Amino acid sequence: MTDPRILFEDGQIIVAVKPSGVESQTSAGGSDMIALLGHLTGAEIYPVHRLDRGTEGIMVYAKTRHAAASLSEAFASGKTSKMYLAILCGSPTEPTGMLDDLLFHDRTKNKSYVVTKKRAGVKRASLSYSLLDEHDGLSLVRVKLHTGRTHQIRVQFASR
Repeated sequence: MTDPRILFEDGQIIVAVKPSGVESQTSAGGSDMIALLGHLTGAEIYPVHRLDRGTEGIMVYAKTRHAAASLSEAFASGKTSKMYLAILCGSPTEPTGMLDDLLFHDRTKNKSYVVTKKRAGVKRASLSYSLLDEHDGLSLVRVKLHTGRTHQIRVQFASR
């Protein structure tokens, strides 16, 4: 496994590229981002958001409890937002749009599904997107999540 690439670090935060296949938060075995960044920097590391294990992306981690609390509040209040780039097989029907679905996450299978009826365990999922490019049957879209559900981007686009 390769170490995460640190893009920025100061006394309060670390910005790093989380590789695909690495947990963004603490997991058994010590090969998660918290353990890897702690080993690289010698600092205590605090997560403030997450990415699915299979997703590569830039993440912000705090190095102090105070920074963690401030960043968590900024994400929760909408002062800070996350933007995603996703490659899709095929192309969305519209160049920009909003996807709004009901998602059910099956914890035993760690899979999420779009469902049609509200029931126990079903949560609303919403995102907006804009098409950036298309080539050879693939599309690049910019995605802004309005909710943060497990596997949300993958599931919502795959359902279409």
